[in-house]
Amino acid sequence: MRKALFLDRDGTLNQDPGYLGNPDQVILFPTVGESLSILKNEYDFTLIVVSNQSGVARGLISKEDVDKVNRRINELLENYNVKIDAFYYCTAHPDFNSKEECECRKPSPKMIFDAVKDFEIDLGSSYLIGDAKTDIQTAKNAGCKSILIKTGYGKESFNALLSENNLPNFVAENFKEACDYIINDISGV
Repeated sequence: MRKALFLDRDGTLNQDPGYLGNPDQVILFPTVGESLSILKNEYDFTLIVVSNQSGVARGLISKEDVDKVNRRINELLENYNVKIDAFYYCTAHPDFNSKEECECRKPSPKMIFDAVKDFEIDLGSSYLIGDAKTDIQTAKNAGCKSILIKTGYGKESFNALLSENNLPNFVAENFKEACDYIINDISGV
């Protein structure tokens, strides 16, 4: 069984201009490439993006746009000798799609469970990093450790989670801090 790092995309790995469909607008946050390289190449994490992409249901971007942005992320990560192993995304939104079509939408753990089957992942030794309340709930629903990163919507999400007494396993200011937490956690520090 493998351990995985599940990652939200927009606001976590890269800047979120809102319904990102243009690969030329992909800007990775500082330390994302270096941190993912360490976790993949030194600690053998499988890297999997799980992302809601409701811009498709809203008619603002296409599935092809989402795929182009995903490819661009991996192109940028090549500079750090790392790549995302798989991208899972849900294009549905309850305002535009049926309940069944929305079953993949976070905070549902369906995308994670699909990845578990595809990659033989041990959720007990896996983590999810995200910037939204739904990411933290997704991790809890799936049974993996949750890390809220204070990029993207992270600061607002932290306040909401705090008021609900629903905190993640760890709160990180940036991606490197999240990476350091994971390394310390698996090392028993």
